[in-house]
Amino acid sequence: MLAKRVIPCLDVKLGRVVKGTNFLQLRDAGDPVEVARRYEQEGADELVFLDITASHEERGIMLDVVRRTAEQVFMPLTVGGGIRTLEDIRALLNAGSDKVSINSAACKDPEFVRAAAKRFGNQCIVVNIDPKRVPRPGVERRESRDGGNAGPHLASPASRLPASDCIWEVHINGGRTPTGLEAVAWAKEVEALGAGEIVLTSMDCDGTKDGYDLEITRAVSDAVSIPVVASGGAGKPEHLADAITIGRADAALAASIFHFGEYTIRQTKEIMAGRGVPVRL
Repeated sequence: MLAKRVIPCLDVKLGRVVKGTNFLQLRDAGDPVEVARRYEQEGADELVFLDITASHEERGIMLDVVRRTAEQVFMPLTVGGGIRTLEDIRALLNAGSDKVSINSAACKDPEFVRAAAKRFGNQCIVVNIDPKRVPRPGVERRESRDGGNAGPHLASPASRLPASDCIWEVHINGGRTPTGLEAVAWAKEVEALGAGEIVLTSMDCDGTKDGYDLEITRAVSDAVSIPVVASGGAGKPEHLADAITIGRADAALAASIFHFGEYTIRQTKEIMAGRGVPVRL
């Protein structure tokens, strides 16, 4: 079995790494180049940079941060945020990025994914999907302590609607704008358009440290054949193991537990290995 990847995510705003809860309440977590260098030394498999306000603020991509990072860090680097054109992708790849992650632009113009994959290759094109549980039409919003009928292993600890009463709606612009797209159907579509990987970030679980939304992770992983990276909610190494063994993800992305020194990459991988997850130590 191929080794499963552990991927730190650096959300960047105004040139600094930040981390929030449910995409809000951002805290400073350091200089992106310094943080990236530390993660490479600890044994991270890849690194993801997301400029979390570029699309919302309608500004350009952070080429300088990418270039400075690529000069000092040699693990694979994926960059997203503010990508609107094929020229944006070319500029990021030339700056040292290995892959680019598209979210808002893909939802607004799905054919952009096809054009990007055709121009630069499927292996370069990642689509980031940010779903949030919203009530089905006619269903009143209510809290669910046990995750509804999802079962004890699939239900995230996050308080939310039971699966039977909700849909996973895709959001863009840093989680600010609902699209009307359903996450599993959208994942299938972007695979058909040529995306080589999906980063799936649960808005309900993001930053809570209560665990990934394993239900949607498994639903998307089962629906597509391209790699799925679970994101949003990691609070301990066991959560990353769950994303892979229960959620069937190909990789697990985390931020808070690494940024603020709760666990190192090495500690996390050792615990995952102890739970039977093949990782590169």
